[in-house]
Amino acid sequence: MAGKNQHIVPHQNGWAVKSAGNQRATSVHETQQQAIDAGRDIARNQKSELVIHRPDGRIRNKDSHGNDPFPPRG
Repeated sequence: MAGKNQHIVPHQNGWAVKSAGNQRATSVHETQQQAIDAGRDIARNQKSELVIHRPDGRIRNKDSHGNDPFPPRG
C-alpha cells in the first residue's frame, strides 16, 4: 500500500515537506532543493508521489515513486 503523497510547499521559514492531509510540516528547509531532496527520500520509502509547488502554491512538478512502472500522467 502506498503512503501519503509528499508536498513541497512554501513556508514562512523557507520550504516545507508536508504529507497530504497534514496541517503540520514534516520538515522545514532553507531552500526548495533541500526540501525536495528530503521529500523525495520520504516518497521513495513510502512508495508515494512527490508534488513540488511553486512559491505561489501552484504545482510545478510531480515525481512518482510508487510501484507502478507505468503510472498515469496527469
